[in-house]
Amino acid sequence: MLNPNYTHTKPSLNNNHLATHGLMLLMVTLVASSFPVGAAITHALPPVVMMFLRFLTAALLFAPYVLYRNGLTLPSGKTLMGYALLSVPLVIFFWCMFEALRHTSALNTGALYTTLPAITALTSFFILGQALKLQRAVGLTMGTLGALWIVFRGDVNALFALTLNQGDLLFLLGCVALSIYNPLMKKLYQGEPQELMTFWVLTFGSLFLLLLSLNSLNEINWLAVPLKAYAGIGYLALFTTLTTFFLLQIGTVRLGPTKVAAYSYLTPLLVLVLTVSMGFEQLSWRLLPGAILVFFAMLIIQNDNS
Repeated sequence: MLNPNYTHTKPSLNNNHLATHGLMLLMVTLVASSFPVGAAITHALPPVVMMFLRFLTAALLFAPYVLYRNGLTLPSGKTLMGYALLSVPLVIFFWCMFEALRHTSALNTGALYTTLPAITALTSFFILGQALKLQRAVGLTMGTLGALWIVFRGDVNALFALTLNQGDLLFLLGCVALSIYNPLMKKLYQGEPQELMTFWVLTFGSLFLLLLSLNSLNEINWLAVPLKAYAGIGYLALFTTLTTFFLLQIGTVRLGPTKVAAYSYLTPLLVLVLTVSMGFEQLSWRLLPGAILVFFAMLIIQNDNS
């Protein structure tokens, strides 16, 4: 349990749900950008080393702001234990993602990622006692179908031809771990500034990843690592780690874990938009049914006040 001495009198942002939904759209857009970036650099370094550099860079970039806002006060032991616990699901997910991309395709991982909101609804029930009502269940089903339609470009035969390999099972394990983070964070949150929680979760994540990567660090020829790998790690650290963690915590506290996780249904669509804008793919009208399903699923889930 985190420090009960914190109060809610000074929230990090204006408690406006419309503004929070806007922040969630920004968050999922940044998350979508991590897939092409991650795929481009996944073979440059061992996954655990890449994640260590990503977390460490994000923590170091955030440290000056946290010190400015909160001073040098060290949280209590129980609070730090809560932050350490929160970092574990994130470490597992990101390691699973990068390791899985070495053994499977981006198409398969994209398909499996659409299961995250439904799994989050299940873990929210066990951790928070948050029951899954009919309206939300309908929204989750529609969102999953719509996202899968987009992932497989409207090709039903490709969906049924999907076979799971070792990398797919590993990524699915990562999705289960990530589904635990949102409800666990909402359960442990005691009103402390969100930037403080973000910093310590990143810091503990860095420490855990350092322990896991000790053997690999000595074997790397750092001068031979491509410059694009360092640039990619920098981008992932600043935008898809630091910024998204901060936004994720704001959204989870204000909207709840299932509503926030539902935004991941937009990920395949946003990945497609990004790849089309970069000239890698062409937009097809066959994707329209999936986009419509995702749109209405989001309306149903976000308007569910149960």
